[in-house]
Amino acid sequence: MNAATVTCTRTLVALDIDGTLVDGKSKIPPGTVEALDLARAAGHEVVPASGRSLAGLLPIAVRLGLTDGWAVASNGALTVRLDRSAPSGYDVVDARTFTPGPVISRAVDLVPGVRVAVEEVGWGWRTNHPFAPGELNGQQKPATLDYLTSEPATRVVLAAPGIGRFVDALGAAGVTVTPAGPNWCDVTALDVDKAVALDGVRKHLHIPAERTVAVGDGMNDLTMLAWAGRSIAMGHAPAIVRSAAVETTGTIDQAGVLPVLASLVPDIDGSPSSLAAQIAVGARTAPGPAVLRVWHGTGPDLSRCEVWTLQAGHWVRHAPIPSGVGTTMRAIEAAAVEAGLPFPRGDEGRRRAQWRSVTTSTGPAGFELPLNSS
Repeated sequence: MNAATVTCTRTLVALDIDGTLVDGKSKIPPGTVEALDLARAAGHEVVPASGRSLAGLLPIAVRLGLTDGWAVASNGALTVRLDRSAPSGYDVVDARTFTPGPVISRAVDLVPGVRVAVEEVGWGWRTNHPFAPGELNGQQKPATLDYLTSEPATRVVLAAPGIGRFVDALGAAGVTVTPAGPNWCDVTALDVDKAVALDGVRKHLHIPAERTVAVGDGMNDLTMLAWAGRSIAMGHAPAIVRSAAVETTGTIDQAGVLPVLASLVPDIDGSPSSLAAQIAVGARTAPGPAVLRVWHGTGPDLSRCEVWTLQAGHWVRHAPIPSGVGTTMRAIEAAAVEAGLPFPRGDEGRRRAQWRSVTTSTGPAGFELPLNSS
């Protein structure tokens, strides 16, 4: 590893989804999942921050391996904790709602025949007119305008030819209006955007404002880029987005997010397996003595694998080891050896690794293996 590139301080890494992590066909560029895993193994908080509704964000997050941690959906209207053990796969932490009646009425006056969609969190949308497949994430159910204006909403979509001309007029209804092309506007509560939601996550995690990174490509990323301590625009982003960022990376076709993620983790010598690389990165970036902690599920495979570190006399969680989930303790031992990290062994016979039982306040008993990462 190259010590000059080691990043030991936890960073909040906010990543747009469409055009940043997936292309226009929802394909994930090769190497993206592995890079995200390494960034998380380095102790960074990777937070997908999308204009997508929650119903659209969740399947992509699963494909990206982001099934635990924080996420921001609907342009900041929803902040959730992703949780594999939760029945729905998430818990809503904050839903920023508004009364949609005034802006919908204004849209109908400005553009008769406007299509209106109101988000049903985690399920889909209620719509006054059908939207074409792929226009909205999740399911659709028809509803009258009276119904759509009757309850608080997290996000409203207004779609009609030329409606993007009326951003200011719509915003005068006391809401945030974000255009997504000339024929589409997203509406959220006043002063709600990705930056507001992300800053709430940052404060909850006690991460300094300067330890934030954001990558995006759209108009709805402007506030996020202005918020971040380090802002990066994708190479294909419009000029206004690129000028708002301090850095520009490659396009989505060039997997431009990969060099950004690589800059946040230590260099690794050779070509280790994904599991060995994550263990090496986790141990190298831990700010104190490190141990590998594992927990079993209902069978022999591991349900959790993490690096913990000693800080101020207490053991604290440093980072997950994503590739450790679903493996075995033997596989963890082999990967630690591959990573060049010695650990305690017995003195006789096969000199088995000396795992020890451990109980924490955050869950059931597990096992830990001390690592010598010096």
